[in-house]
Amino acid sequence: MKVANGYEYIAILEKIAPKKLAMEGDPIGLQVGDLSRKVRKVMFTLDVLEDVVDEAIEKKVDLVIAHHPFLYRPTHRIDTTTQQGKMIKKLIKHDITVFAAHTNLDVAVGGVNDILADLLRLQDTTFIEETYTEPYCKIAVYVPENELEAVRLALVNNGAGKIGTDYTECTFQANGIGSFKPGKNAHPTIGENEKLTTTPEVKIEAVFPKHLTETITKAVKIAHPYEEPAMDVYTLENLEYKEGLGRVGTLPKKMGMVTFIDKLKTAFAIENVRFVGDLKTTVQKVAILGGDGNKFIHQAKATGADVFITGDVYYHTAHDLLAINLPTIDPGHNIEKVMKGYLKTKIEEQAKNLDYEAEFIVSEINTDPFQFC
Repeated sequence: MKVANGYEYIAILEKIAPKKLAMEGDPIGLQVGDLSRKVRKVMFTLDVLEDVVDEAIEKKVDLVIAHHPFLYRPTHRIDTTTQQGKMIKKLIKHDITVFAAHTNLDVAVGGVNDILADLLRLQDTTFIEETYTEPYCKIAVYVPENELEAVRLALVNNGAGKIGTDYTECTFQANGIGSFKPGKNAHPTIGENEKLTTTPEVKIEAVFPKHLTETITKAVKIAHPYEEPAMDVYTLENLEYKEGLGRVGTLPKKMGMVTFIDKLKTAFAIENVRFVGDLKTTVQKVAILGGDGNKFIHQAKATGADVFITGDVYYHTAHDLLAINLPTIDPGHNIEKVMKGYLKTKIEEQAKNLDYEAEFIVSEINTDPFQFC
């Protein structure tokens, strides 16, 4: 097994939550430390507080992956008498690297907002606010008939062939005759050197988001029997890949607001929420945005949701919510802690596939600053 460095773990993280998905100005990425150092223990946390740093020191952690960047505002000096300065000093002294995946993890498929939506068992989800688009591409691969299935699996298992939210493994196949003349130094699978060869082939086509181009072409080359696989990749004008903040979906059945709030508290393992609106209303369509969603109340209203769930609702925003008649539940910002177990599972799984040797843990520190008395 291999002891990987920080860069290799961040490569895994950025496949889960690509940095291009982050909102403008979000200070994601390296916070403190040296990613070139070997990593034998990784810890996942929502927040980086002094107690969390002390926990990382005690547990001999090499890499901390956080959701909230602790260097959120520009730092003009490192004063080790301040709490932030003390943390930085401790982290550097103990060779602990801290890396943050924030709004990119919020937006990412399977990220924070998808986890929250899944916990509420929302169906047919989409996003509240579009934040990222890129074109789709199409790949056409020419392959001998008897090797078609291997190439098809290389495509669909690496993200090609998804159309909309309900269709996967979508491909098109057409039969034809391929011809080629291997050079004298070639090692052809079919045919002889310096002789024109013709053979039955199948063209298989599939679409995929542009960011998967390298992954898919590499997988095809591995699966394809030819020394030089013939493939075309081109950009489509009529299809776009989109990502966005928040999620909106429907409950399996309509229920009263009080019943829904009780289910929400159970799902998020919390005891209290704040509520704005009429408790006598019913709920089926739900919009949720983890963290601070104050800027997105009108976008949530436009989805037609019966209720909006978000944290840190301001006093005057609550008045605005009443004015636009959007019942809102504030379960607090700390529910985003669900990302800890999710990232541990995902990164541990990928590290195992890559034969990396390391231990993965989640922080046990409760970073919620609020108590209810």
